[in-house]
Amino acid sequence: MRPFPKGGEARAVRGAGTAAAARAGLVARGVIYLLVGTLAVRIALADGSEQADRGGAVQELALKPFGQALVWAVGIGLIGMALWRLSEAVFGAAGPDGTKAHRRLQSAARCVFYSLVAASVIAFAAGERGSGAGSTDEQSRDVTARVLGWPGGQLLVAGAGAAVAAAGAWITVRAAVRAYRRHLRTAGMTVATRRAVDVLGVGGGVSRGLVFAATGGFAVQAAVTYDPGHAKGLDDTLRTFAGTPAGPWLLTVVAVGLALFGLFSIVMARWRDL
Repeated sequence: MRPFPKGGEARAVRGAGTAAAARAGLVARGVIYLLVGTLAVRIALADGSEQADRGGAVQELALKPFGQALVWAVGIGLIGMALWRLSEAVFGAAGPDGTKAHRRLQSAARCVFYSLVAASVIAFAAGERGSGAGSTDEQSRDVTARVLGWPGGQLLVAGAGAAVAAAGAWITVRAAVRAYRRHLRTAGMTVATRRAVDVLGVGGGVSRGLVFAATGGFAVQAAVTYDPGHAKGLDDTLRTFAGTPAGPWLLTVVAVGLALFGLFSIVMARWRDL
C-alpha cells in the first residue's frame, strides 16, 4: 500500500474544500501585498511615516469601512492558505512532481509560515493590537539578537540570511522566465488575459524576489558584524531602496511591483491549478 495517494487521487482526497481554502488564502495574501505596495508608494512619494509591512497593512485595513470584518476575513483566508500547504505536504501538490520529497518539505515550511502569519492577524482582529500590527523590523532585530547569543548563533544567522537571499534570487529568476505559467490553467484564458497575467507575474515576482534577496543580505551583514541592528524587516528593507543613488524612484518601482504581486496573487485565486 502506498503511504500517500498521488496525482489525481491526491486532489480527490483534498476535495473542493481545500481548493476553496487555497483560493481564499491567495486572495488574503494578495490583499496584504497590495496594501504593502500602496504604503511603500506613499513613503516614496511623501516620505511618510507609514509602516510598509504586514503590520502596517493590517492597520491600514482596519481603518477601512467594515475594517474589523476585513481583518478577520484576511486572517481566516491565511488559515486557508496554511491548510492548503498542509494538504500538499501530506497528500502532494498538483503537477507531475507534486509528491516528491522536496515539494512536500517546501509545502510544510510554507504551512508553518502562513500559520504564524494567520495567528498574528487573527490576534490583531481579536483585539491584541500589538500582534498582527507588530513591526517586522523590530521582530527581525529581536530574533537576530536572540540567535546571535546562542552557541554557533553567528553561523545560524548567516546561514538563514543566505537562504533567504538565495530564495529571493530563485523567486526573481522564476518570475522572469514565467515559471508560474505551469501552475495556471492558461487554456481557459484569452490572449489579453494571458498578457495581463504576465505583466503582473513578472513585475510582481521580480520585485518580491529583490526584496527577499535584500532582506537576506542584511541578515548576513548582521551575522558578519555581530550586530543585530543591521537586520531589517520588510519596512526597513524597502526604505533602504530610497537611500540608493536612484533615490525614492527605485523604492517607487519596487513598491509598485509589490502591489502588482498582490494583484497577481488575487488573479492566481481564479486561475491556479489546484
